[in-house]
This record gives sequence, C-alpha cells and structure tokens, in this order.
Amino acid sequence: MKKKYLVAATGIILVALFAGAALIYNKQKAEKISASAQKNVAYLQRDYSPSLGNPDAKVTIVEFFDPACGTCRAFHPFVKQLMSTYKGKIRLVHRYLPLHQGSDYVIKILEAARLQNRYWETLEAAFDAQPVWASHDNPQPERLWMRLGNVGLNFKKVRTSMESPEIAARIRQDMADARQLQVNKTPGFFVNGEPLITFGYEQLQTLVESEINKRY
Repeated sequence: MKKKYLVAATGIILVALFAGAALIYNKQKAEKISASAQKNVAYLQRDYSPSLGNPDAKVTIVEFFDPACGTCRAFHPFVKQLMSTYKGKIRLVHRYLPLHQGSDYVIKILEAARLQNRYWETLEAAFDAQPVWASHDNPQPERLWMRLGNVGLNFKKVRTSMESPEIAARIRQDMADARQLQVNKTPGFFVNGEPLITFGYEQLQTLVESEINKRY
C-alpha cells in the first residue's frame, strides 16, 4: 500500500515539475519574442501597408496574414468587431505572409485592387470565396476571379498591375519583416508593438483592451 502511494506521489511531483518547467519555458519564450518585437519595431509596418480605421487611433493592430489561411478568415470578423466596439480607437494594419501555395497570386490581386482603392472589398470577397480557391490539397487561386464581379474592379488593370515589380518587392519585404519579428505562422498579431504570445480570441481581446485602457 505504501509503495502504491509512493508511486502516486512521485507521479504527482513529476507532473508538477514538468508543468513548472513548461511554464518557465513559455515565459522565457514570450519574453524573448516580446523583446525581439520591441527591438525590431521598425519592421512592424511599412508606408505601403494597407490600413483600416482612424489614422490617429492610439491602438494599432498589426496582422501578418495569409489569404488562404482558414484561421485568418475566422479572425477577420472578430478583429472588425473589436474595431466597431472601440470605434475610432483602433487602427488595423495588414502585412502579407504567404505560407500556402497560391497565396502569393491572391496577394498580388489584393495589391492591384488596392491601387484602385478596393483592397478591403477584395479581401472580403477573397475570404468569402476561400473554400472555392484555397483548397490546401488542390489550390486554384484563379477561381477567385469569378467571385470578384461585385467588387467594382477594372480586371484589365488588375491583371497588368499584378505583374508589377513593385508588388513583388512588397511581398518579399513583408516576408523579410516577418522573419525579423519571428512570425512563422498566420495570423500573427502585434498590438502597439506587443506580440500576441498566447493565441486565441480572448487573448487578443485582452491585449487590445489593455492597450486601450493605457492610451485612453
């Protein structure tokens, strides 16, 4: 009987030690990423980065995203809801991180649409049609065109602009900035330069509200 209790107690101690070690590791990792982000704050946004919301807002959400990412699609309405709840207090900045096959093609469409002031409308259409064009087993980004009829784009100009060396350079720059900031999956969020370490809806809302309470 004593042996049984001894084994159980040993197991509990080992679990506690493991949990403690994991907590320390996660804390150190979070501190490292946070320090890196603060050091490399210049990499968070570029003057060409698409933005939404009050340009004078005191809270800025920077999101590295992939238009083929299902989680990015799921978080998009949540971020918009946060912006609506705290109207005028939040600005959203988008950065590109194409990790899925075909994503770079759609990003080129988005950038070309931005030249026609139709970036956000095109993004909504791309997310709505994501199940059609972004199958990870068989991506067919060209199928997005059939879903852009109501966006108001000049398709001929979009196709021409997509081949622009400037757009290709912007994608490369965003990917380079993501590496500097240690962002290797999407969506990757930063709120006023502070990275979202523990991922989730509640965690993002908490970080945003914390910054709002500090600034307003």
